[in-house]
Amino acid sequence: MSSEAAAAIVDPSQQPPRNRRQEETFRKVLAAGVEMLRESSYADLTVRAVAARAKVAPATAYTYFSSKNHLIAEVYLDLMQQVDYFTDVNDTKTVRVEKTLRSMALMIADDPEVAAACTTALLSGNDTAVRAVRERIGAEIHRRIRAAVGPDGDPRTLAALEMTFFGALVNAGSGAFTYHQIADRLSYVVGLIVGEDR
Repeated sequence: MSSEAAAAIVDPSQQPPRNRRQEETFRKVLAAGVEMLRESSYADLTVRAVAARAKVAPATAYTYFSSKNHLIAEVYLDLMQQVDYFTDVNDTKTVRVEKTLRSMALMIADDPEVAAACTTALLSGNDTAVRAVRERIGAEIHRRIRAAVGPDGDPRTLAALEMTFFGALVNAGSGAFTYHQIADRLSYVVGLIVGEDR
C-alpha cells in the first residue's frame, strides 16, 4: 500500500462508535478468539465456538464479526494497536524504524497458531469485512512507520519501508522464515533503506 493510499484510508475513529456495553462485548469476543487460537488451529475455530467461550449468544458475536476471517483480522488489528510506538528523538531515525518494524514483526512470533490463523485470514479472498480490516491494519502500520521516520520523512522511503514490512510478513506467514529471523532481516534492510545514521 502506498503512503498516499494509506493516508486516504478512512480513519477508524470515524466508524460508528460503540457504546460501553458494545465495546465490552466486542473485547470479550476478541479475547475469547485469541484464547481459542492459542489452544487450537484456524481450522477448528468458529464464530459460534468463540461466542460460547465469550459467554455471548452467537447472534451477538455475528453482530460484530461477519465471519471467522473477519474475527481473526480484528484480532490481528487489536494486537497491532497494542504495539508500542518508538519515537524517542534521542534515537536515530534508523534505530527508531528498526525498533518499530521489529516490534510489529515480533508481535505474534511466540504465538504460532495465532500467527498462522492471522496469515490465513488476512490473505483470504474477497471478504469485504476482511478487506476493510486489512485497510485499517495498513493505515495503522503506515502511522507507526511514519511516526518512527519523523515528520520530514520522504514518501518514497515510507513506501519502501511499508512494502518491505508487508513482504516480510508474507515470508514469515508462508513459513520461509520465522518471525524472529524476519525481524533480524528487517533490521538489516532498514539500514539500506533509511541509511546508516548511527
